[in-house]
Amino acid sequence: MALKYDDVVEKYEPTLGLEVHVELNTNTKMFCGCSTEFGAEPNTQTCPVCLGLPGSLPVVNEVAIESAIKIGLALNCSIAPFSRFARKNYFYPDMPKDYQISQYDEPICVNGFLDVEIDTDEGVKTFRVEIERVHMEEDTGKSLHVGGATGRIHGAEYSLLDYNRAGIPLMEIVTKMVPGTGKYAPQVARAYVTELRDILRSLGVSDVKMEQGSLRCDANVSLSPMGSGILGTRSETKNVNSLRSVERAIHGEMIRQANLLQNGERIIQETRHFLEESGETRPGRSKETAEDYRYFQEPDLVPVAPDASWIEEIRSTLPERPSVRRKRLQAEWAVPDKEMTAMINAELLDTVEATVKLGADPTKARTWWLGEISRVANEKEVEATSLMNPDQVAEIILLVASGELTDKLARQVVEGVINGEGTPREVIEKRGLKVVSDDSALMAAIEGAIASQPETADRVRGGNIPAAGALIGAVMKATGGQADAARVRELLLKHLGQE
Repeated sequence: MALKYDDVVEKYEPTLGLEVHVELNTNTKMFCGCSTEFGAEPNTQTCPVCLGLPGSLPVVNEVAIESAIKIGLALNCSIAPFSRFARKNYFYPDMPKDYQISQYDEPICVNGFLDVEIDTDEGVKTFRVEIERVHMEEDTGKSLHVGGATGRIHGAEYSLLDYNRAGIPLMEIVTKMVPGTGKYAPQVARAYVTELRDILRSLGVSDVKMEQGSLRCDANVSLSPMGSGILGTRSETKNVNSLRSVERAIHGEMIRQANLLQNGERIIQETRHFLEESGETRPGRSKETAEDYRYFQEPDLVPVAPDASWIEEIRSTLPERPSVRRKRLQAEWAVPDKEMTAMINAELLDTVEATVKLGADPTKARTWWLGEISRVANEKEVEATSLMNPDQVAEIILLVASGELTDKLARQVVEGVINGEGTPREVIEKRGLKVVSDDSALMAAIEGAIASQPETADRVRGGNIPAAGALIGAVMKATGGQADAARVRELLLKHLGQE
């Protein structure tokens, strides 16, 4: 009988290892002046340097060095006073030089850690993920396999190569082995990549768009019989490109390995590819023999030796750690855990904060972004921030607070802005969305509501205050939702002798 996940974590203990590749958002490539803009026509952002043509010489991108130091400091690493680039030699079609300029035994950042929190059966628990190294390298090009059913080389009719990505600055963040996660291994891996992504975004060093490949995770996992102390054979699931997939890939790989071990089979050390549709992995290439990349020092680049004062200057500019900022904002805004999680999962925390900084009430800000705007965004399958910006939402919230709009009118303003009818003020003008605040006009509508519902009015006169809701609703309908409901209630109750 095949083991299920609960059976797996009773019999086996997982050990994780995570390698995250991050493309930096520098304007130019790691060793040349070619643009790094995403989405350009294939092979239009290349030059003799990034194509490795004879006689070309690389020059290190200073901003990339600064970004590497920022990442290392944010991950509690030691910054090496002296590091060097090396040539990693291997042949692959998307490697224009047949070697990759990387760092080998002398990386720029070493020995850091990142603490992550997850919900467990015993409450919130902190797991420490130790960082072995952060090293700099250049990205490879991109292969496009045409004519097959899977988009991979097997079964394809032909392949195309785009070297625009070749040479883009790339940081590889490698953890040490992460034991002790038990049944929470998939959640720990996801939490780590999530927190790492948030840190990188806060540093401003990468757009960390996993769907575009600017952040990619290789997930290593091995299983040991519970209590054996023997490290199992690992597999490496390559280029997992979403947070959900990181969790699913490790979950599925743990089940696969456990069932092989249960049946007396051995685990093959290999790379694997994650299948989004099934949540399973499939074999890639074997890594049972050591790969000889014939590393040697890059002869065309001088060592990197950042001055200690420059490192400290960079340290002084680091932003507030995302986990600390989240806790601070949650306390300041008095946000329930569930709503805070919703904002984080929707990636709207920055947007809500920007709206609040413009004077909007925090509760109203998150209600609008998580409510009506997100609802429309989901229907249109776009990001909420593509429909409205914090300036517009803050203006609408302040107009409601000042009494110039009701909540119902505000929804119409939001609709108009999303539909491209202009700014909130322009939508109000075009649609004639003005609150009816003239007491004489309100009294006329109130008397009309009483005349149409005399029995309801009598109940209110008799002290049944909740019954006034029906009359207030009638007034709001008669005024097209443009009356101030609070003022209508006040006038209505006074008119019926229930001040």
